[in-house]
Amino acid sequence: MSKADKLGVSASFARAQPVGVSSRRAAIAEATGAPTSGVLPPSEVPIEALAHNPLNLREDLTDLDELAQSLIVRGQLQPLAVATRMAFMEAHPGQTDGLGRAPYVVIDGNRRLAAAQLAGLKTMHIHVNDALAASAADILESALIANVHRVDVAPLDQARAIQELVDVHGSQAQVAKRLGKTPAWVSQRLALLNLTPTLQEKVETGELKVEPARRIGRLPQEEQESAASESINAVNPPRQRTRPAPTVNAVNAVNAAPPAPTPVPTPAPTPRITIATDSPETIADALTAHLTPDDLKAVTELLVTRI
Repeated sequence: MSKADKLGVSASFARAQPVGVSSRRAAIAEATGAPTSGVLPPSEVPIEALAHNPLNLREDLTDLDELAQSLIVRGQLQPLAVATRMAFMEAHPGQTDGLGRAPYVVIDGNRRLAAAQLAGLKTMHIHVNDALAASAADILESALIANVHRVDVAPLDQARAIQELVDVHGSQAQVAKRLGKTPAWVSQRLALLNLTPTLQEKVETGELKVEPARRIGRLPQEEQESAASESINAVNPPRQRTRPAPTVNAVNAVNAAPPAPTPVPTPAPTPRITIATDSPETIADALTAHLTPDDLKAVTELLVTRI
């Protein structure tokens, strides 16, 4: 089955050559009055002239307030990559309900367009490139490749878009090659789609982190719940209740037993000199033996004063 058939594009479109104008484009031009060539595309258009890409991989355009404020303060720093309505309708005959009457479809920059609408901007700079809408697969690839390195793309939205590319190109290896990634990178992200619906919801809410979720997605579904519980509990262990330190209020303080007194160190006993004889020579010898020269001199002076 050709890529065009997988994407629901007519066989006549699949055989159409880039040179000249296809019969489908000519029919669209006749119905809408839009010229097929010879018109220089504008670089700035009213914001009402821009429609969101229905194939945009982001289901939720997140953090728009911050980006809207940046657009107000700093202005638009990068033009939106757009395709003409005619090119988009030619590649996607069944995806035109959300386009309204806008003559351009944003391929890269849907989040900036939403933020600009929120900020109340009147015009936006654009770069018109119908080559982005050469086929349905190219539009999907352009949207994915432009967003694949952005952290604000929800992991499950990214996985769903990658799976669409696998359906188109037939293998994960081909998708990895087109995205400039390894087959392991593609396989890891697709693992999220193997999670049970309950666990996918936990990934979306952030309760189950993306990295362990990719590992758990490779397990049989009957083993996934217990593995997810272990991962969640490892990241958020149950809180331990700590017992508060005991406090003493004013009433208890009165009735409380007084604190134990701090022990006072017992002074060393004063040494005593025992003289077993009353001989003056023996007394002098004993004093000389037990007293320092200074103390002996002081005792002598005291004895002299008492004579």
